[in-house]
Amino acid sequence: MNIIIDFLNMIVEFIQNSGTFGVLFSVCFIFVESILPVLPLSVFITINFMVLGPLIGFIISWIFTVLGCIMSYTIFRKGLGNKFDNLTSNKKLLNKYKHFFKNISTTKLLLIIAMPFTPAFVVNIVCGLIKMDFKKYFIALLFGKIAMVYFWGFVGTSLVESINNPIILLKIVLIMSITYLLYVILRKVLKFE
Repeated sequence: MNIIIDFLNMIVEFIQNSGTFGVLFSVCFIFVESILPVLPLSVFITINFMVLGPLIGFIISWIFTVLGCIMSYTIFRKGLGNKFDNLTSNKKLLNKYKHFFKNISTTKLLLIIAMPFTPAFVVNIVCGLIKMDFKKYFIALLFGKIAMVYFWGFVGTSLVESINNPIILLKIVLIMSITYLLYVILRKVLKFE
């Protein structure tokens, strides 16, 4: 445990001492993690919250997580989507799942994306390969990532406190609920499914 804390402190110190370059370093990791899942997104979101504060850390983490996910979606949609269609055209079971995910409601997709433990890269790959409507994907991503980024930033900066204090966990549930209500209102205004 001490090794992890020392490593985290070393990265935080590096970012704080590097000024703009340090922030760029952290942002690049968040962006790349959405495409290549080898990096711990929760750690870099936590670092942004610790170094930049909860508001700026949240905004930067949210924007670059969304941008990275869109990049991943686009790579798989444009680069491999047609090949995937050709490979699955005569496979009934795969077509059944493909149809299910292609027709998933925006609400369900948003909830999947908002869950902090859902691997974003899998969602991006599936949505890209099945050529999900970009508007549906984008809206779910935009609102779902609000809850996910806030969750990791909040929990990451006060992990011990959040486990021992149920009020902090209630605040997280409240934030997720408010995000979902905003989504429902926007869904009615923009008239998407």
